[in-house]
Amino acid sequence: MNVTREMFADVMVPNYNPAAMVPVRGEGSKVWDQEGNEYIDFAGGIAVNALGHCHPEMVAALKDQSEKLWHLSNVFTNEPAIRLAKKLTDATFAERVYFANSGAEANEAALKLARRWALDHHGEDKNQIISFKQGFHGRTFFTVTVGGQAAYSDGFGPKPGAIDHAVYNDLDSLKAIMSDKTCAVMMEPLQGEGGIISPTPEFVEGVRALCNQHNALLIFDEVQSGVGRTGELYAYMGLGVTPDILTTAKALGGGFPIGAMLTTAAIAESLKPGTHGSTYGGNPLACAVAERVFDIVNNRELLDEVKRKEQLFRDGLNAINEKYNVFSEIRGKGMLLGCALNEDYAGRSRDFLVASTAANLMCLVAGANVVRFAPSLVIPDADIKEGLARFEKAVAAVVNGQE
Repeated sequence: MNVTREMFADVMVPNYNPAAMVPVRGEGSKVWDQEGNEYIDFAGGIAVNALGHCHPEMVAALKDQSEKLWHLSNVFTNEPAIRLAKKLTDATFAERVYFANSGAEANEAALKLARRWALDHHGEDKNQIISFKQGFHGRTFFTVTVGGQAAYSDGFGPKPGAIDHAVYNDLDSLKAIMSDKTCAVMMEPLQGEGGIISPTPEFVEGVRALCNQHNALLIFDEVQSGVGRTGELYAYMGLGVTPDILTTAKALGGGFPIGAMLTTAAIAESLKPGTHGSTYGGNPLACAVAERVFDIVNNRELLDEVKRKEQLFRDGLNAINEKYNVFSEIRGKGMLLGCALNEDYAGRSRDFLVASTAANLMCLVAGANVVRFAPSLVIPDADIKEGLARFEKAVAAVVNGQE
């Protein structure tokens, strides 16, 4: 079958509007389209391809497991799932793991657990969930309502109740709506879709203290910030604040769909047999690949390299900005960076994305005012340099009105 980009509109639901080119092959931090054009990948599948495309050790893990067991269902357990859970608990605060297929599913599990835990220990009045404006936690109806962007949850009928939103980095706004009826506060320890916003130390420490005061669970959504993305294995490790529940996905599978919810043994007790489940969760193929990814990323040398590469990006982006004056600041940590557009270019992040694609660079946006980069954690320095050169061409095209 001769597949073209034009066929997309004939066979796909129109909720996406993908680029005109169709990628067909990837290796490391480079991708080739149907015409054989090469692109540098600064998008990383939206912070998923932590080890780039077709990393040989990931390929080997997938091939090896594909000849053993693909799927069992949760009537049985399997060795890759138990091994991965052991490694996750050994490396973090957590003692128990629940596997799912995505970040949204991991967040759904976290929210259901928080509500059930509160019911078990405090009664049905303790059910309020608080999250933050501009937050993003997935697209299921529960998670999208908890997310702080109403545009994503409006228009689907009555929303789940007892969900409120405070302002990120504003502790007083949280204090104003928090009480002993609060069962959980859910936050990203670095807001992703909301614009690559880092928390201040005072804010994140204050959120933890308020949760302690009101006997509420603190849930960290590390779907985007986790698995080495910030230069720490998980972002909470660089903040000095430990959550009660943590969710992880995206980079965990390096491109193979998997998600996980991590928590303590005491809190996990509330998800007794039958209370929650997932047909594919803990799938042996997914867990075998994720175990290999986790082994590679959970390495201080690699994590330190992520921090060094962050500085390469920052230096290059600042040099571009000195020439063209389009960014108000460079935000983020590690290999999750955002270029916030200044007033002259407000609302035009998509123009920079389109111009980047035309310059053979794959990048992302985080709202209308931020250009986002989430490349492989092991992207070679030469690809960073070449990618930034292409980004400079894209910036020049926008500035000169050629996008």
